[in-house]
Order: sequence, then structure tokens, then C-alpha cells
Amino acid sequence: MANSRNLFHAMPPDRRRRLSDIAVEVSMPRATRLFEEGRRADRFWIIHSGQVALDQRVPGRRAAVVETLGRGELLGWSWLFPPYLWHLGAQTVGPVEAVEFDARVVRDLCESDPVLGRAMYRYVAETVADRLHGTRVRLLDLYGPQGSGLDA
Repeated sequence: MANSRNLFHAMPPDRRRRLSDIAVEVSMPRATRLFEEGRRADRFWIIHSGQVALDQRVPGRRAAVVETLGRGELLGWSWLFPPYLWHLGAQTVGPVEAVEFDARVVRDLCESDPVLGRAMYRYVAETVADRLHGTRVRLLDLYGPQGSGLDA
């Protein structure tokens, strides 16, 4: 359940250019480890094609995949909130094409441009809220009373 709005569409038209000027197109092969839980969150991506698995460490076991992101989705939000550490790990499932942003540059842009900053914070908050809702639905499907998932 991804935020249906693209990051650039979430920006006021006159601010889109400022973001696109700092965006870098990247290509990543299959099985590329993008970040690790607990490490410094210094960038984020908007996925153009391919998929990225988000995972969480489980003591004594292999990391558990908790969500898979795809086309048009925001990869990474930990960069926006102190202490700027990743909450999960991420690895490409197959080849991925994305646009990458330097977190410090975007945070500085958000501070210097309150209109852009408000739009960015709102976009990220909506994305996190959508993912939290999706997680709740999955938990209900797994552990809730029968029939309590999406129909609830």
C-alpha cells in the first residue's frame, strides 16, 4: 500500500525544479545492499523500476523481509528525522533504476525553503502512514480474528 503520489507531484510546481536539479539517476544490479539498520541515513531514492526488499535483523537468524518497494515508491525516510539512522536494511531484488538524493542537501533545502520543506515532510509523513497502515493490515491477516484484514 504505497503513497499514490510521486515525490515530484507532491511538490508545488515551482519547487519541482529545485528537487530535480539535485537528483542523480542511478542503476543498481541485483543483490545490491543499499543500507543497513542502525547505520547513518545519508541518502534516499525514488524507484523508477525494479524492486527493493526492506528487511529487519532477527537475532540468530537471517534478516526478515518486512516489505518490498517498487516503481514510484520512496525508498528511505530515516534521513529526514534525527538521529538520521536507518530503521531497516535494504537490498535490491533485481536490477533497479532510481533517482537518488543526498539527504543533507535535501534537509538544507527544506530548511531554506519552507514551502518545499512543508511539502517534503507531508509527503514523507503520508508515505510512513500508508506503510504503517499496510503493516497493520498484514498483522491482522496473520494474527487477528478471521476476516479482520482488508475488510475491516
